[in-house]
This record gives sequence, structure tokens and C-alpha cells, in this order.
Amino acid sequence: MREFIVEADGGSRGNPGPAGYGSVVVDAATGETLAERAEYIGVATNNVAEYRGLVAGLEAARDLDATARVRVRMDSKLVVEQMSGRWKIKHPDMKPLAARAAGVLPASQVTYEWIPRERNKHADRLANEAMDAGKRGEAWSPSASTAESTARSAAPAPTGPPGDAAAGAAKARAALAGTRAAAPREERGGPRDQPATGATSLSGGEAAEATAGEAPRQGRGELGDQPVAGGSRPAAPGGTPSSGGEAAIPAAGKADDDKRAARNVASDRTTTPAAGWSAPPDMGAPATFVLLRHGETPLTPQKRFSGSGGSDPSLSDAGREQAERVAAALAARGTIQAIVASPLARTRQTAGVVAARLGLDVVVEDGLRETDFGAWEGLTFGEVRERHPDDLNAWLASPEAEPTGGGESFAATAHRMAATRDKLIASYAGRTVLLVTHVTPIKTLVRLALGAPPESLFRMELSAASLSAVAYYADGNASVRLFNDTSHLR
Repeated sequence: MREFIVEADGGSRGNPGPAGYGSVVVDAATGETLAERAEYIGVATNNVAEYRGLVAGLEAARDLDATARVRVRMDSKLVVEQMSGRWKIKHPDMKPLAARAAGVLPASQVTYEWIPRERNKHADRLANEAMDAGKRGEAWSPSASTAESTARSAAPAPTGPPGDAAAGAAKARAALAGTRAAAPREERGGPRDQPATGATSLSGGEAAEATAGEAPRQGRGELGDQPVAGGSRPAAPGGTPSSGGEAAIPAAGKADDDKRAARNVASDRTTTPAAGWSAPPDMGAPATFVLLRHGETPLTPQKRFSGSGGSDPSLSDAGREQAERVAAALAARGTIQAIVASPLARTRQTAGVVAARLGLDVVVEDGLRETDFGAWEGLTFGEVRERHPDDLNAWLASPEAEPTGGGESFAATAHRMAATRDKLIASYAGRTVLLVTHVTPIKTLVRLALGAPPESLFRMELSAASLSAVAYYADGNASVRLFNDTSHLR
């Protein structure tokens, strides 16, 4: 069965005002653009234009192959949530458009995904072309469209704070490409020697483990005694351990390190790959952060916003029991060398239980605090939706948006966590450290290590008193070793 990606967008210059939509159908297997649709629709709202773009994209996909699976991607959180059935459709203008979209293809063939605006540039450009044409009194012309070429040229190179996987992978691929171009032909190897797309410096054995997805499970030594799966070759001797290396190594030196790593990969792939979990010994032990979410508070089972700007609740009886269980599990593993905790009561209490069991002191680090959720503190998601719907929609749509009342955006949290990560890596190089913190800080550290987009925060489940782990190597690479392990609570 074929699979299409439909990207759709709509806009209104005035809301309501002169409006238009754009949509594009892409072959999911090849990335080829198969169809473009755009139209000026007169005076309308943004939401109406977005729904019109959705309908046009679905109809274009149906015309290509009525049996194909379709993944719809839009930067309108409203349309995605409503068409997914998670939000009710209350506006009378939206109901017939949603019904029309739902009737184009069987529901079993269509899925919906929200993407940030910068990843929807092709459809956005088509919508603007349609509005421009309408302003001139003309119809949009496919032959005159430059939307596809403009969107491709505008695609940004991966960037991010030191240690982010997206930026590191891009640099490694560029260095590797330059090395292979300069290498003698007999050293290059055949097609099977090429690195996997998007992977950074995987040796043969490590690549097999990463591809198989064999993340350590159920607490079998995964916190401090296993080398990285997917780690890069070592940087030059004498490099200062840091989260990403870029902050501590001069630019010229870092470029040389990237090229040296690429040469090592190219040469390693012509030899017998390392077996099992073996790793080069000269990179040194990583700084391993074992990430413990605090135990339950009275607000946890009620699913209320509980950040750093609220009532600072203490652990409940269930939360204290969870802390005791995780302390016993960590004592049995015997790998924790230091404990650092957020300053909030629930994390300090959880850390205190573990510290008493392990015979360690607790260091308080303000950078590990939870996000400040402003006026949403203590409210459920449903209550926030009723009281502050526009602010909530903006917050769901953009990591730059702040909660009502001047809370902290996810972008600000990410900036704070990157700085805290770098500080702790420098302080605990080569050691295994327990960080007792909260949902958003843990998800953010994992997101940054994986190079995942900001919206991935909404797609991770992190239970109270769960354990996760990330290892940070001296060459700037990170390896997520464990996520949301709750085996000790069962």
C-alpha cells in the first residue's frame, strides 16, 4: 500500500481578511512532491483557510490513490486535535469543513500530526502565493509557483546548544563526507561501508546494537557500567569534557576533531568491527546522569500543573513509598557516586530518602527546578482549556509561548537545562550522578540528547519515581541508555 504525506496550511491577512490555502502531497517513501494545491478563497478566517487546505490536500491524495495511507502534517494545533477527535468542534463554520475533510478518505487510512511552522514552509508558501494572486485579481498558477524551491532553500541547518544530537550529527556527516572525498579510492570501501543516514560515527558492532534498538532493560547494569551504543570515535587527547565540546574547544580544534573522528570511522569500517559492547578505551568514562523523577505528591494523580511557581507540595504517602523503593533499587545496583537535586520540596525529599540509603550527601542545584507554569499552577489541563484557551493553544503550538501570567516557556526551560547540563558535566566528569528532578527537565535532557524537536516533549510518558539515564562523552556525544524505567515499583 502506498503512503502519502499531506502538508497543508492556510492564512488570512486580517483574520478575517483576504485568505488562501496551500497543500502538498509528498510520496512518503521517496520524498517526491506529487501534487500541489492552492487557492484564494476571499475573505475568511485563518481556521477556515486551514481546513480548506486540509480538504484540498486530502482530495489530491485521494485522486492519486484512493487506497493509500495518508499522514497529514499541519502547524495548526486546532485542526490536528479536532480531526484526531481529541478536541470538540464548537464553531459552526468549522463543523461542515471538518465533516467534509473526514469524508474524503476512510478514517482508518488517515493520521494527523502537528509540526512546527518552520517545517511546513512548502504549504505556507503555497498559501501566500494564492493570497498574492488573489490580491492581483488572478488565480494561482502551478506553473508560476516557486513554493517548492523556496521551501527547500529555506530549510535551516540543524543548530542547537552544545551536545545536541542534531547539530553534532550534521557536523559529523559533513566531516565524514569531506574525508571520504579526499581519501584514496582503495580506502573508501563499497556501499555497505557507508554510515547509516543520520547516525554519528557508529562502529560496526555499535551500529548493529543501535539499529536493533537493544536499550538495556529492567535495571541490569544500564546506569553506569555499559559503554555507549552509537558513540563517536574519541576526540583529540586533552579535550576538556563538556556537554558538547564546542563550548570548551576552540572552533578550529573542534573542526579538526570532527575530521579526525570521520577518518577513524572511514578506516574502522574496512576492518573487523568491535564485538558486543566494546568501546575505545581512550575516550574515558562518560559523565552519566541517572535521572530520577520525584515521587508522587497529592497533585500527581489529579494530573494538575505543578511547577516551580506554585504551592511546592510535599510527597504523599504513596510518593514516600516510591522513594523507598527506588532507593533500594539504586542501592542494589551500586553505581551512584553523587546526588544532585532540584530545590523543590518533593525532589529534596525524594533525594533525601535515596541519600540516606546510599550514605551520600545531597547537593541542591537550582537549574534542575521544574518549569514555572504561571497562572496554570494547580489547575488541570481541562481547567486551563476552559479559562485560558487562547494561551493554551499558543503554548501547545510554540515552544516560545509562555503560560498565562508570565510563566516559563519550554524554550526558556531548554536554555536553562542546557546550561545546567554543561555545568554538571564539568563538575562530575567520568562519574555516575543521580539527578533528582521533574518531568520537564528530564524530558528536555532526553530531547536534547536525541536531537528531537520541541514537540517531542508532548510525546513522552514519564512516570513518578521513574528512572532514565543519559551518558555524555568527552567528544560531545550523548547516549540515552534508559527511559521511564519503573520496574523497581512493581
